[in-house]
Amino acid sequence: MRTLLRVGVIGLTAAGLAACSSRPPATTPATTSAGSADTSQVPEKAVYKVGNPYQINGITYYPSEDYSYDETGVASWYGPGFHAKLTANGEDYDQNDMTVAHRTLPMPSFVRVTNLDNGRVAVFRVNDRGPYARGRIIDISRRGAQLLGFDQAGTARVRVQILAAESRQLADAMRSQGRVAPDNASKGSGTLIARVAPPANDPKANAAPRSSVAVERLDAPNGVKSAPSAAVPSAPSAPPVVGTQPVIQPPPDPTGLAPTTAPKRTQLFVQVAALSSEEGARVLSQRLTGYGKVIIQPVTTGSGQRLQRVRIGPLATVEDGDRTLDDVINRGGYPDARLVVE
Repeated sequence: MRTLLRVGVIGLTAAGLAACSSRPPATTPATTSAGSADTSQVPEKAVYKVGNPYQINGITYYPSEDYSYDETGVASWYGPGFHAKLTANGEDYDQNDMTVAHRTLPMPSFVRVTNLDNGRVAVFRVNDRGPYARGRIIDISRRGAQLLGFDQAGTARVRVQILAAESRQLADAMRSQGRVAPDNASKGSGTLIARVAPPANDPKANAAPRSSVAVERLDAPNGVKSAPSAAVPSAPSAPPVVGTQPVIQPPPDPTGLAPTTAPKRTQLFVQVAALSSEEGARVLSQRLTGYGKVIIQPVTTGSGQRLQRVRIGPLATVEDGDRTLDDVINRGGYPDARLVVE
């Protein structure tokens, strides 16, 4: 199992970025076709891989074929230091391609990433594992960060949605050609939501670090809705595929870019826990008052379970969120706290 640990690249200068690649940074809006990447095919070295559970920094991750995946959070990007090295599914990493690293989604699969801060949208292929920095949900290639407009900032508040039909087709094509990692050879394409220590009474929870705590996937930010793919300019036809290369239909936007959406006003919190006990939530909130404003947010999960989210915030910036998260984990002793965006 390959586990390259990485953190989001923050604060790189424009000059430093330009020195890392021969391709120019994206300077046009994401509604153009500049900087397109071929996401209709997969490098011949790559194999289809979901993978076995693995542990990083004391946290166990459970990869799975989750074709309902839709999550908001903070994205980072990576490039220099990993360029030309092998990814987790066996291809050579290219920081100038439209690819991403995700901790649990199938490799390869397609995801649509929306930068909620500026409305830019792009389609990527998952080909690596990560990020393992706390408070991040996806690691994007250097080129992708440029097109989404956060290469200088280093991070962005994003929504990540798997393209289910295209990802299933991709998985089936890889299987039909026998390009499957050994640990996936006997697996089907059914949906199993990835989770960490799942509680028996909540199949939708993706983490439950303690018996009294259930952590649920967050809904999309207010006003953000899944929408059918918008029409985009036609891309040139790809040459015939020969040999062992599977024939794969491209994502809805073969250029790797989708129309810009309206920026969304989001809020950033540190979520310490989601408790089933109202009294437990009140007690925990009192313990957290030294870390900032604490709120208790009642929610009902998709399975009908009532939970009390205990959160600190809203926080003004991702940097504030990182500092508060580190403080809550290291000084407060709440290792399962995480950054959330809504």
